[in-house]
Amino acid sequence: MREHIHKSHNKSLLLYHFVCPVKYRRTVFTSDISKTFKNVCLEIEFRFDIQFLEVGIDGNHVDFLIQSVPMNSPKKIISFVKSITAKEIFRLHPEVKLFLWSGKFWTSGYYVNSVG
Repeated sequence: MREHIHKSHNKSLLLYHFVCPVKYRRTVFTSDISKTFKNVCLEIEFRFDIQFLEVGIDGNHVDFLIQSVPMNSPKKIISFVKSITAKEIFRLHPEVKLFLWSGKFWTSGYYVNSVG
């Protein structure tokens, strides 16, 4: 378990568990794509005020355990995570587009559990 996030006027421990299926439940995560995906998640941590505690990649979906601050809503968090990861996977691995003919990487929905 991570420590509390300390800001100037508050202290928080918010954990979210997101499950995001790949479009059409296609199995697209090879070992190379999985490594790229995790590196993209690490880059997202630096740009936004979130921390990926765990990223579990299955063949056709991804489980995220994310810690964030109260200013970021779950919808805001998952929308930029999904959009950035999709753009980067398509840019770095164009072969994925062969499996996902609609041009979208993720399904439109997600599952969320607030842990903290």
